[in-house]
Amino acid sequence: MTEFIGEMIGTMILIIFGGGVVGGVVLKGSKAEGTSWVLISFGWGLAVMLAVYAVGKVSGAHINPAVTLGFAMVGEFPWSKVPKYLSAQLVGAFIGAVVVFFHYLPHWKETEDKGAKLAVFSTDPAIRSPLSNFVSEIIGTFMLVMGLLFIGANDFTQGLNPAIVGLLITAIGMSLGGTTGYAINPARDIGPRIAHYVLPIPGKGTSDWRYAWVPLFGPILGGIYGGLFYKAIFVNDLMVAFWIFTVIILAIFLTAARKELKQANNEDVQTSRANA
Repeated sequence: MTEFIGEMIGTMILIIFGGGVVGGVVLKGSKAEGTSWVLISFGWGLAVMLAVYAVGKVSGAHINPAVTLGFAMVGEFPWSKVPKYLSAQLVGAFIGAVVVFFHYLPHWKETEDKGAKLAVFSTDPAIRSPLSNFVSEIIGTFMLVMGLLFIGANDFTQGLNPAIVGLLITAIGMSLGGTTGYAINPARDIGPRIAHYVLPIPGKGTSDWRYAWVPLFGPILGGIYGGLFYKAIFVNDLMVAFWIFTVIILAIFLTAARKELKQANNEDVQTSRANA
């Protein structure tokens, strides 16, 4: 098996199990309908674990462009392989989403909620505020790449690493996933979103492309900065790129905070005037 096929199959497995657990929770008529965010978080964690077990020895099981780019930025992965890995991840995510579509064939027409149907394929925010949602994706993916590098720096019993990685995904989902649905993986969102767009899903509604930039670029920025931060702080390898991305990240965070606080203050003023 080639590295391309390994990454493609690994990402496909990720989406089949990850998209599958979301479908079970949100689609009408499923026996898992209405269960909790905890189930979704564990489902995605197990999805990652199984994908890593499946192809870890073939491709390293990045199954995520943010991981590939983060590792490449700090010299943990050759840039020459990046295009091959990114394309394999996108194709695998698309195929996995198509499999999920077929799995839930009778449930699409039973589900009236267009947002629920889209949620099986891609992420959407709990509170739509694109810049703040962007910040959430940066933080989640930063912790993902940092966590992977922490895990890689420790010795575990042979075969245990994928399980630890799965627990990392579960932890991110439970702690940080409630704001945006934690894409933390551009392929995981864009590949299935394309599938949602092209598949004949009854009453599917829009694929919400206006939001798609958030789960695309947020994880990329967070993944790259996670790798640079690890190298700078834990390995004492201060790269020029670390300072550049630190300034960019700070500017984004401060702009998002200023916007949210200004909006909150305006709402308080309007409430006070209404009550006067």
